[in-house]
Amino acid sequence: MNNSTKKTLKIGLPLLLAICFGWYTFTQLPIKAILPYFKSANYWWILLGVFFGFLSHLSRAYRWKYLLEPMGYTLRFPNSVMAVFITYLANYGIPRSGEVLRAAVLTNYEAVPFQKSFGTIVAERMADLVVMLGIIGFTLLIQFDYIYELLSKSIDPQRLVQFAVAGLISFGLIFIILKKSQYKIALKIKSFLSGLIEGVLSIFKMKHKWAFICHTLFIWFMYLLMFYVTTLALPDLDTITVGAILVAFIAASFTIAATNGGIFVYPVAVMKAFGVFGIAAVPSLAFGWIMWTSQTIMIIIFGTLSFILIPVYNRKK
Repeated sequence: MNNSTKKTLKIGLPLLLAICFGWYTFTQLPIKAILPYFKSANYWWILLGVFFGFLSHLSRAYRWKYLLEPMGYTLRFPNSVMAVFITYLANYGIPRSGEVLRAAVLTNYEAVPFQKSFGTIVAERMADLVVMLGIIGFTLLIQFDYIYELLSKSIDPQRLVQFAVAGLISFGLIFIILKKSQYKIALKIKSFLSGLIEGVLSIFKMKHKWAFICHTLFIWFMYLLMFYVTTLALPDLDTITVGAILVAFIAASFTIAATNGGIFVYPVAVMKAFGVFGIAAVPSLAFGWIMWTSQTIMIIIFGTLSFILIPVYNRKK
């Protein structure tokens, strides 16, 4: 597969996925069924959710400096904030392109070599991945009985145990094979996993490691708070449980990484996750659209302003 085909697939597949989900959504639930929820929503809660989202982005921008300081670079906060918003805006066009553009902005305006700035972004993502896995683990812990009961209705418990044992055995065999194998693909996987572990552990070796860790936890706490307070905007969701919020948050978060900012897919993921807890489809889908739309408008506004203002701010350079 040549580079041109790979690029086409990277751009085309997420767009195709978003279009398919969009078509599926509006054939099942027409937009006229969702509009009343937009009209009756309490926008003060929505604005508070947007504010929490904005705080998370500011914290992410400030956290970046802790990774650059050990390499001898002092990052100006306005440049970091604008680079972060440019990243999110660019990801609506081509998924994950924003990370490359963010590193390029730093290279252009802060004279940080591209490979170093991009390396810090990868380290950031590793830290975020650890927190996300922690949220998933916590969700499974507090919702274990419910998830087990749900699975046992569709899957025989004995088969579930057999599946779990088979999974553990398979994982063990894969680990042994990877450890001993010298094939090119195995070496690449080992190198990636080794780098992942090294990158995460390097956080504990930095000068301001606790400040970095606190900012990371704050970012994800703001994400969760943003999601929760927005549910308060719709009276139909006033009895929603913490477990339902966590499951829907996790499902929605994966859609942002897989597609162009979660367009079309984000609301469907929220609807399906809430549906597991017996919450009606229409208000669930309406909430997903309200949540996604409010955060997207913020990104479009501040991302566009960042594109315009960053050369103005750095005009002397």
